[in-house]
Parts: sequence; C-alpha cells; structure tokens
Amino acid sequence: MAKASDARRVVVTGTGVITPIGLSVDDFWNSMKASKCGVSELGGFPLEDLKILIAAQIKDFDPKVRLKHFQRDKLVMHADRYSWFAAAAADEAVKQSGLEFPIADPYRSACIVGSGAGGLVSYENSYRALFIEGKRATHPLTLLRIIGSSASAHVGIEFGVKGPTFATCSACSTATHAFGVARDYIRNGIVDVAIAGASESVINYGTMKAWQALHVLSPEGCFPFSKKRNGTVLSEGAGILVMESLEHAKERGANILAELVGYGMSSDAKDMVNPDIEGPREAMRMALDDAKLAPSDIEYLNAHGTATTINDANETRAIKAVFGNHAMSLAISSTKSMHGHPLGAGGGIEAAACIRVLNEGWVPPTIGLDYPDPECDLDYIPNKGRDLKVNYVMSNSFAFGGLNAVVVFGPPPA
Repeated sequence: MAKASDARRVVVTGTGVITPIGLSVDDFWNSMKASKCGVSELGGFPLEDLKILIAAQIKDFDPKVRLKHFQRDKLVMHADRYSWFAAAAADEAVKQSGLEFPIADPYRSACIVGSGAGGLVSYENSYRALFIEGKRATHPLTLLRIIGSSASAHVGIEFGVKGPTFATCSACSTATHAFGVARDYIRNGIVDVAIAGASESVINYGTMKAWQALHVLSPEGCFPFSKKRNGTVLSEGAGILVMESLEHAKERGANILAELVGYGMSSDAKDMVNPDIEGPREAMRMALDDAKLAPSDIEYLNAHGTATTINDANETRAIKAVFGNHAMSLAISSTKSMHGHPLGAGGGIEAAACIRVLNEGWVPPTIGLDYPDPECDLDYIPNKGRDLKVNYVMSNSFAFGGLNAVVVFGPPPA
C-alpha cells in the first residue's frame, strides 16, 4: 500500500455506455444535446394488472451483433441482459482507451463492475417457466445468469483481468462506489488499470409490481425538480470507465479524458427510504476535501435527481448546505430526465456524461422542467443544455438505505 504522500493520481482514458437514448457515448451525448427523452410505453413482457405502464427501456440492442467479436468469453451470448450491457459498455471504454488487454501483467489490473439487482430478468423468466408454464427445469446457465457478480466476471474473462474482479452492490450508488474502490486500488499501487462501473436490467413484471408497491414510480414521466414531479421512471443500461494511474497512462501515450480528483461516501444510518440531508452533504463535502477544491471550483453538478418529491427537495437543501452562496450560480442538471433511473448503473452513465462535459464545454439539461418546485430553486438547466467551459464537475449518487457516493472529475493533468 502506498503512503498518502505517495498516492498515485488516477485518470480516465475510456468511457462506455448503453442507455435508452444511445447505445454508445457519442449517440448518448447527441441525444442529450437534442433533449431527447427515452421514456416510452412499457413492453416486452406480459403487463397483466400493472398500473405503471411506462419505463425507459433499451431497444434495438442485439448481443449477437454488439458482442460477436468477443473471443475469450465463450458464454457471454448466453448471459443475462445486464451482463450484455456491461460487456458492450466495457468494450467501448476499452477501445477508446487504446489499452491492449490482457495487460502485460494481468494481475496488475482490476474489473469492478457492480449491479444493484443482478439478473432479475433471468430470475423472472425462470420462475415463470417453473411455476406458471409447469416446466421441470430451468436453463442450465440460470444460476450464472442471476449472480450479481456475473457481469464483472464476463468482462474480466474477455479482457483477461486476473487482479481483483468482483461486483459492488449499493442500490443507486453502485457504480460510483465501484469507481471509488477502483480509484483506491490504483492510488495505493495495488493495480495500474481498472475497468469499473455498473450495469442494470431489471424491467419486468415482478420488478414493476415491487416498485409500484413502494409508490415511487410516476405514471407520467421523469421530471426532476419540477413542480409536477410525482415519481421516478425505471430505466436500464450500463456505464463503464477505464481508469489508470497517471504514470501508466503517460508511459503508453494515452489520450487522457479526465482525472478522478475527489471521492466521498457516507451513510445516513437513519432510514431505508426517506433521505437525510446530513449524509449527502457529508459525501459532497468529503469529495471536495479529497480533491482539495473549494465549493466555488465546481462549475457543473450532475445531480442524483430522481424526480421523487422528497429526494429532489432534500438534494437541493444538501447542495445549498455544501456550496453556500455558490449554489445559486452553480450549473446543475439531472440527466435522468432523459435516460430515466437505471438504478445501480446511474452513476456510471452520469460519470460518462460528466467527462464529456469536461471535454466538450457543454452542459446537459433537465428536460420537462417548465415549472420548478419552489423548494428546488437552483439553476437546474431547464429543458435545453448550454455552452459552458467547465474545469471541475461533481456527480452525486444517493441510494435507498441512505448510501451516498460522490465523485469529482477534473481536467487531464498537464
């Protein structure tokens, strides 16, 4: 382990996403520039007595096309949908990074790809087969499909990662926690390279019934910080980063996209459902302290922004508590207004958006924000994005159970 004074700087050299508004980072970015909404009528499985009939589903994803070139992982085509998304996003990130995998010393690489729920689609299909269709057995790969660490294993096999390979699981903070773990492994000299993020595919009858019962889904759409908001919209997808030590990236002449300069995490330790101000506030504060930045140094904040009544107002108050007067001039948006809430994958997709913000000088909007809630009175970039030169960005992930994780990205080191 490296001493604090010897801690290595950690940079991002590749990004990859699968989202309802784009099956690559370029498509995702162009959709956000067009203020595209990925929410549509729910479909693809029996709806039966469901009351919530919308979601942000990924359409036109064909693993036989997207993953046909995979060579080491012989079973990925037979994996769960969430593993397909992780594999495709990781493939895009690795290609952008220019890294040759397996790296020279594969034990110096890590693959930390989490999921809040794992293979829920395979769970439901198997239970339907057994209990409704009366079949006597499930598919022989059912067990491998449903495990929450299967995506990390599939990605690790394909890219020959022999160092730490496992999944994080912390509901909606899963991807951001994965980044933090990977950052610490690189920073402390355990590995030189990490593939990190999360993937999620949970949209099925059982999941919709479970979320309906909690009364946090909107029947109309995802409208963060809006006066008309009445719940979130379930989504699916994956967000993956390739992370390296600065020395490793420079040595191979990599194109560095950003530096992960700060990370903070906390737990409310109060309630499974209702958020608290203190936990999110402290996670943001710790991320700033870790980055050695003042609140005024942050120029764009990608909010957790789920469009639930309590969460949005709570996040607004927490931002004000951390940023003080700067909160009123800080550019903030919730991209979930466009791609929905992909649970554990949210922080990964939003990190990719933040890194693109750094490189493009444009910040995405919160669409559907025609009439802001008076309690959400910050600059939430309504409806259309804007040109803005940005040096430091923050991304918030706040999960059920009061599990909070925050990352800060800065420009590539000179």
